[in-house]
Amino acid sequence: MRALLVVNTAATTTTGKTRDVIASALASELKVDVLETTHRGHARELGSQALHDGVDVVVVLGGDGTVNEVVNGLLVDGPSPHVPALAVVPGGSTNVFSRALGLSRDPVEATAEVMASLREGRSRLINLGLADQRWFTFTAGYGFDADVVRRVERLRALGRASTAGLYLRSAVTQFYRSGSRWRGPITVLAAGELVQSGFFLCVATNASPWTYLGSRPVTLVPGATFDTALDLFALRRTGTVRMVGHALRGLRGGGPSAHRSVRTVLGAREVVLRAERPVGVQVDGDYIGQRDSVRLRSVPAALRVIGP
Repeated sequence: MRALLVVNTAATTTTGKTRDVIASALASELKVDVLETTHRGHARELGSQALHDGVDVVVVLGGDGTVNEVVNGLLVDGPSPHVPALAVVPGGSTNVFSRALGLSRDPVEATAEVMASLREGRSRLINLGLADQRWFTFTAGYGFDADVVRRVERLRALGRASTAGLYLRSAVTQFYRSGSRWRGPITVLAAGELVQSGFFLCVATNASPWTYLGSRPVTLVPGATFDTALDLFALRRTGTVRMVGHALRGLRGGGPSAHRSVRTVLGAREVVLRAERPVGVQVDGDYIGQRDSVRLRSVPAALRVIGP
């Protein structure tokens, strides 16, 4: 079986030693090539090349951003039986996708789990999401959520470490500095009909938990899975006490609040989000710019993954 190991050595917890150990383990049973990413977007190029080269499985050692790029490369021509299977070894700071697949947080243990699955022929097709033409594996955000990601990326570019504390401080700062929470610019349309307007945060989830705060899972919509369509969590005008309440519910694994500031759309095949002005978009924790609208779609059985 031909395999490609895509390594992002700039990922938070990925080291040269880890790369060598994992590459050696894979090479014991696979014909494996190892390629390291050198720039943003490179992982997407490598995924596309693996597709066109007829590789059987692509293994990603990196964080959620690297996984997202590889997935977009693999699916450059859309879902197909000829698309290589995907396996993930966690190498980032949160690794939401690999944890949602049920893999260990330890990269060496996760590699052993991937190898066992390959030997036993365990794989499955999962649903993915599309934000316009950008694939996402577990989440896409529009508005406040994306603005927090952009703030974190700017701080990381200045040398700050990617930690749960950095995300939490960035979220608090963005919450108080942004005026959008008092006059939300986003309108939600599902099944072609207006759901509601006035939102400042809209998050589509393809899996649960939505993300992690360190080791603590954050759950917006408990029922989201890779086998169902998208679930949308949207938030309107809210104050500090109410926002803290929403955050605590997410950390405790509870479902969305029934408060009038919250709106959920469950099992959506397609949702359109529009804004009065361009607002930020993030996919799988990567900021991709501002748009005045974004179309979110659920694509069933889009990609084969290797795992427990």
